[in-house]
Formats: sequence, C-alpha cells, structure tokens
Amino acid sequence: MANIGLIGCGMWGRNLARNLAQLGVLAGVADRVRSSAQEFAAQFNVTAKSINALLGDVDINGIVLATSTPSHVDLATRILDSGKHVFVEKPLALTLAGAQKIAAASKRNSRQVMVGHLIRYHAAFIELQAQVRAGAIGTLRHIQANRLAMGRIRNTESVLFDLCPHDLSLIQALTGSEPTKISCAGASHVTPGVVDTLATMLGFADSVSASLQTCWISPYKEHRLIVSGTAGSLVFDDTKAWPEKLVLFQDHIRPDNESFIIERASPVALPVAEGEPLKDEMRAFIDSCLTGKPGASNINEALAVQRTLEAMQATLLDMGKTETPKRPNRTS
Repeated sequence: MANIGLIGCGMWGRNLARNLAQLGVLAGVADRVRSSAQEFAAQFNVTAKSINALLGDVDINGIVLATSTPSHVDLATRILDSGKHVFVEKPLALTLAGAQKIAAASKRNSRQVMVGHLIRYHAAFIELQAQVRAGAIGTLRHIQANRLAMGRIRNTESVLFDLCPHDLSLIQALTGSEPTKISCAGASHVTPGVVDTLATMLGFADSVSASLQTCWISPYKEHRLIVSGTAGSLVFDDTKAWPEKLVLFQDHIRPDNESFIIERASPVALPVAEGEPLKDEMRAFIDSCLTGKPGASNINEALAVQRTLEAMQATLLDMGKTETPKRPNRTS
C-alpha cells in the first residue's frame, strides 16, 4: 500500500490532493503557510505537518510537489535525499542545471522522479500514439500544437516554462527524439520581460517538423494537437466532448502537373474510453512508488523536455517587449 504526502496546498495542489484522497493514498499535507495545510487537512481528513515532518515520516513512500517553480530544485532534492520518490508539477525547473541537480539526487538515492506532463496520461493521447505506431497516418511529417487561453498569467515564469512543457512532452514522445533545429519568437505584453505569447518551430531528424502556438492572453481556449503524416492526420482536441476528442482525417494530396489534387475524406471519430487524466497520472506515480519503475514522464523524459526548453529560451526573440509605462511630466 502506498502512502503519499503532498507539499503545496494551492489551487492545483487541491486537485492533486482530491485525487490522491479518492485513491486512498493521501497520508499528509504540508505548506509553508500553516493555515493552508490545515484547511487541506480538514477537507481531506489527513494530518497537516511541517515539511520536515513529512520528509521524516518513514511510512510515506512518495511526495507530490505542487509548490511554485523556483522552489522545485531545493524541495525535490530534499525529498529524494530523504529516501522518497517525488512527483514534481511541471516545469521540473527553470534551468537545465537545476533539473540536472534533481536528476543527480534521483540517481544517488535510487528513487524515481515523475514530472507533471499530464497529457501523457490522457487516454486520447495514448490512443493517438497507438494509431501513429500502427501506421494510421503513414509516415509522420508534421505536428502542430496549439495551447491558447485567457489563462493564469504568471510573473515568475513565462508561457515557455508554464505551458510549453505539456506539448514538448507530447511532441518528443511522438518523434522519439529531441529537435535538431529551433526557432522561437514571442512577446511580453502583460509583464515586461515575461513572454505571454509564443510561436515556435522545431526540426527533427528524417525531415519531421513541429510547431507550437502558445498564449496566455487569447480570448478563447484551444488545446489542440494535430499530427500529420503521408496518409492523413489525427486531431486531438481536448476542449471537445469525449466522443469527439480524437478524430482521424485521411485526406489525400496527389500531384497533378503544376498543381495538386486534394481528395477529402469524411473525418472518423475514434473511440476513446472516457477517463480522468489527473487520476491516471496519480495512479502512475503510485505505481512508481510501489515498484520503483519509471513512469512515462520520468526523469529522462523530463530532462529531454528541459533541454529543449533551455534551447528555446536561448534562441527566443522577444518581438513585442512591453515596457512599464512612465508617467508624463506635467508643468503648471
């Protein structure tokens, strides 16, 4: 039986705590704000503890970390050094060096690290992966990921680190590799120097390409992954109802002298068993705690995503940096 602790009693921490409690494994909660931990403890019928007490509890197998990103490296390292497995909400860290420090702690303590790349555990994406491997769209050619919303705008990390890890995880799982070419441009319109809208192009081996549109300030929500190949496309739209989340298009393009003929086919909605991605993600972490085996979003996968994030950050061109407005000088 697994016993899981939670550090971080904020908005997303509440979702994690609820799922852990429903799975019967939540064994204690902690937060730097004692009253937040006490509120969670009362709601989920567990004990509120200090972080040190949670780390020292020998009955706890693993800890879910849902604190602010700047705290991840220190806390994840401490958790691993206490002999426990750790689940870290994305992003793993804000730098590759920080992520590597967590990886080193994982190795020296022989403990698993799992990162909250939630969509890797979504039934529709798992089915999409299976369809691609089975050749439903022929040879993979291009992946388009759109993640837009009027979102939870942050001033401690940009959309690059807050939103892109989700789609990079999916793209790199489908390509089986890291990009060899990166072009990245964005703009900071809400907080000077913190990019809130981003456009990225990635190039992979075998002429596979990918593009990402990521934005916090869109008036509508779009979470869509389009995977195109030589024989069609698969579209995973997470804003749709379950019967429409995964659709296969088998349109055919063929040359006709100097132009092309496009033969459209009726889209086919593929059956996907309805599930709860966050609960399935927590089930995967519980399994890692019990077996010591890595999950889909393990430390190696997380480091691959972190390397790409760092390369994107290094190549990022800020096309619209909004400066803090200055008050005009007034004369009487």
